[in-house]
Amino acid sequence: MRLIGGIYKGTTLFQPQDKLTRPLKDMTKEAIFNLLIHSNKINLQFDRLSVLDIFSGTGSFGLECISRGAKKVTFIENYDPIINILEKNILKLNVNNKCSIIKQDFVNFLQNTSFFDNYDFIFLDPPFKFENINELLLQMINKKLIKKNTLLTIHRHKKTFDNFTNHLKIIDERIYGKSKISFLKLT
Repeated sequence: MRLIGGIYKGTTLFQPQDKLTRPLKDMTKEAIFNLLIHSNKINLQFDRLSVLDIFSGTGSFGLECISRGAKKVTFIENYDPIINILEKNILKLNVNNKCSIIKQDFVNFLQNTSFFDNYDFIFLDPPFKFENINELLLQMINKKLIKKNTLLTIHRHKKTFDNFTNHLKIIDERIYGKSKISFLKLT
């Protein structure tokens, strides 16, 4: 697992040894970033972005955003062994000043928090077996975590069928290996 672009391109990240975590594959990550940068539908500029990486695992996605110029990334993760790896990856890049970690289950965090920063870009990478994605999205909208200009990117298993809320519009959707990547905005 490595960073594929930006100022830290080629840096190898620490990764889990257990099978309880599903790190985002480099090929999938590269395809996502190519689409984010080059798609006429999306065309995301990473310079000065504020990013929220939910179910962040080792942090490879959020750290890729920092490597490409994001001003800050907030990681949300609750699995202690993975949080240790995430912290090591942040230290390895020496980007502590651009990162914050919320060490909680995102569903509980969302229910018990009333204030959120403004995020330009949200990457949501729940476990493939996570079933309540639509409920989660509705809560995120109701709590104003997803705003009018926020780009939401969701990583799911390619066979998962999610009937997203009417409040969100799919801008693009792609299959990469076992992964389905959906890019959404508020309607």
